[in-house]
Amino acid sequence: MKALVYDGVETLGYREVPDAESQTGEHLIRIEAVGICGSDMHAYLGHDARRPAPLILGHEGAGIIAGGAQDGRRVTINPLVTCGICPACKSGRENLCPDRQIISMPPREGAFAQFVSMPDRNLVDVPDHIPLTRAALAEPLAVSWHAARLALEALGADMDRQALVLGGGAIGLAAALALRAMGVEDVTIAEPNAARRAFLSEVCGQQVVAEATVTCAIVIDAVGYAATRATASALAAPGGVIAHVGLGEDTGGLDIRRMTLQEISFIGTYTYTAQDFRDTAGAIFDGRLGPLDWFEERPLSDGAQAFSDLRAGRVAAPKIILNPWA
Repeated sequence: MKALVYDGVETLGYREVPDAESQTGEHLIRIEAVGICGSDMHAYLGHDARRPAPLILGHEGAGIIAGGAQDGRRVTINPLVTCGICPACKSGRENLCPDRQIISMPPREGAFAQFVSMPDRNLVDVPDHIPLTRAALAEPLAVSWHAARLALEALGADMDRQALVLGGGAIGLAAALALRAMGVEDVTIAEPNAARRAFLSEVCGQQVVAEATVTCAIVIDAVGYAATRATASALAAPGGVIAHVGLGEDTGGLDIRRMTLQEISFIGTYTYTAQDFRDTAGAIFDGRLGPLDWFEERPLSDGAQAFSDLRAGRVAAPKIILNPWA
């Protein structure tokens, strides 16, 4: 099969690799659409030791079951494979499973390929009227749905529901969409890239600024750099909540003194629970997250160029979806 393989820092190769095979109790999925995630970019830049080269990246996939009794079933993929029996899994917090695996990290190859193998419990059926390109957005949208849910659960009932999202990439935009779907009407995205800012405003209908200056009860950091953490801790309102989902860099930025004196809650958020993923898919299918027409499509064979363009800031759209069969 054809795959896009991470071979080293800023080096991707599109080539033939051994065919994926369905593992015991799993389905072989023909990938029809797979998104480029920020974590794929971190690996591409050599910033993620969990993803050593050579490796097939990609975990935002949707496709069709190939072979077996369920051949032809249209599905979107929850890429987080968990044990199902540990205390975290039994309590519905599968994302904290100590034995969790995710495709695009060893030992599981990713979905920048024509096929991948996945357990049945990781698949959500996609209605016929939903394009698989849109269904592939379930994974990044679920990341933001999880962050928005946790932030709202932590927010005091008497707090004004005004939200600031730092970063206008897919996770940031998805966070704004999730917050609105959950009843938060006043949401602003801060995005420094002018082309992306215009796209968010003109195509996605978002309230967007180049630099955030107004305090908000909820701040979602969808970037995760020291600079954005500094902004988050400066602009979270007293008694407010910071939900930190970005993984840009490891340390720095937080004003712990202000956060302590103003009782600002800080929540680290990682991926999503299985229920969050299902709820997000449902919100996609019934239209609560909008038309979801803010991605750019390219062939998987052009994946190396797509990564280069993202690296150089030449992409206005928040998401690039790759097609392994184009």
